[in-house]
Amino acid sequence: MTHIGRCLTAKGIKPIVKYQHAFKNTYLYGSFSPINGDSFVYEIEGTTSEIFYKYLYEFSKYKPEELKIIVIDNAGFHSMKNHELPENIRLIRIPPYTPELNPSEKIWAYIKQFYKNKVFQDLGTLKLWLHAFVKDKLDNEIIKSITHNTFYNNYFNEHFEI
Repeated sequence: MTHIGRCLTAKGIKPIVKYQHAFKNTYLYGSFSPINGDSFVYEIEGTTSEIFYKYLYEFSKYKPEELKIIVIDNAGFHSMKNHELPENIRLIRIPPYTPELNPSEKIWAYIKQFYKNKVFQDLGTLKLWLHAFVKDKLDNEIIKSITHNTFYNNYFNEHFEI
């Protein structure tokens, strides 16, 4: 489905934007470090506790020697009461209605800026665009600049070695 956004036109001219109303979706799960800009993005079809656990399991295998602290909201599929978390994963829940505390939400908002007013031929084309964007446009410096949070950075520097 096309996400309509602002665009530039001459004064007094109403912009014309292609629009497509076909609701198909895919899901990106991602973790982004405000400390060093590292990232792990995983595409999965759906939002269930089992799918989220698969994401956590795969993320735990990425640089397995690292402790991964993941900020999550209170979405129902984030419930891990029926799953045992991998050894190197810790979850921190943020209060309800505070997406600004989650570094990943800032990345999703950044990606959506480039997604506005685009029409994709099909879901496969959208997936190719997303994969290319994540691979080519989200380098470590951009991720750090978007997700930077003085509180998280100071806490990390005080309690962990870089």
